[in-house]
Amino acid sequence: MKFNKLNIIVFIGLIAIIGVLVMQLVMLGQAYAFEKKELGEKIHFALQDVVKKIYRDNESEPPAASPIKKVAEDYYVVDVQDVFDAEVLEYYLKTEFQKVKLDMDYEYAMYDCSSDEMIYGEYVTMNGREISNDKLQCENCFTKREGLVYYFAVRFPKLTHSYVNSLQQYWIYTSVLLLVLVIYVYSVLLLLKQKKYTELQKDFINNMTHEFKTPLSSILIASNYAVKQEAIETNPKLSKYLKIIIEQSNKLNQHVERILSVAKTESNIITLEKKPFNIVESLDLVKENALLKFDHASVKHVSGKPVYLVKADEFHFYNIAYNIVENAVKYGTAHPEVTISIKEDKGIDLRFSDNGPGIPQEHVDYVFDRFYRVPRENKKEVEGFGIGLFYVKKICELHGWKASIKNNAGAGMTVTLHIPKKSMA
Repeated sequence: MKFNKLNIIVFIGLIAIIGVLVMQLVMLGQAYAFEKKELGEKIHFALQDVVKKIYRDNESEPPAASPIKKVAEDYYVVDVQDVFDAEVLEYYLKTEFQKVKLDMDYEYAMYDCSSDEMIYGEYVTMNGREISNDKLQCENCFTKREGLVYYFAVRFPKLTHSYVNSLQQYWIYTSVLLLVLVIYVYSVLLLLKQKKYTELQKDFINNMTHEFKTPLSSILIASNYAVKQEAIETNPKLSKYLKIIIEQSNKLNQHVERILSVAKTESNIITLEKKPFNIVESLDLVKENALLKFDHASVKHVSGKPVYLVKADEFHFYNIAYNIVENAVKYGTAHPEVTISIKEDKGIDLRFSDNGPGIPQEHVDYVFDRFYRVPRENKKEVEGFGIGLFYVKKICELHGWKASIKNNAGAGMTVTLHIPKKSMA
């Protein structure tokens, strides 16, 4: 895999999220172990106090060794070594479990010497309510212990469930992190897929435009040669058809050049040759060439000073200025008027104003998007691919400039190019 910036960022982000997730799982494990230890200590202390009270009632000394044996995680056997009453045991269990705030279901059983069996006591719920339902009894859970005579057993059937509930906050955090990881991986896959499609699209556009240019050049060379031949010049129809071929071939060649320029700016292939030049002279050239192509249009250039030096790429500056003027004429009225003005405001603002129909407000925010064309009802379609203003925006971004567009208060619209002071020579 080629380690470009995108791959490195994706890899670091993935490692960071996995690291946070691992830390959260470690914390979850530690919290689980702590909760288990805390509940175990609560049960042990409560049962120990029960034993002490039984010995106190019998006016005897409790044994030195602990009478509590933990048989399983949820099962305890308590060797009292002295007689005790079932009702007293039941009362003491409830009281001591409530003291340590042990809010969980439990059931208990006592060994009966006469029947040599474990006698099931009661099933007590979290709220301390006794349930003598046979369905809740676990007869096989309480087994006899050899060598013991006076003892009872306590079982906590929902102990594991209690562990999980007590860690609810940790489970939520872990689930959120897992969700973030899944969304991140999915987003990265979509990003890589989109990047692949974008690269394929760029390659396709580049290859197609280059394939167009070769036959176009041949058509133009042959057509320009043929139109000068005597047989063609003396035949008005053939001369007209050849001029149409030349005109349309030139138009198609311009479209191909624009697509190539956009593809280069997107691929960062384009290299700007920044040098100081007078934008007034460049705008005068834009005006002259626009009037040569559109003899029905009126293009005015108003400048406060004869010289405005800017450090930029003169070739691309001319292209974006000409694109704006050309759009204003093509999408304008039958008698389009375009005014180019320069205003100094924390740099330079170039304003291209026209008298056209403007753009519906809901489309203004999208006119600089690639291939976006404003829908026009009951009007003739104007040739183009919707890349002219996109090219303008990309060149401005490469220079560190800002391009904006807005409808005028009366009629038409204004495209503004803001050139900051740092770009002025």
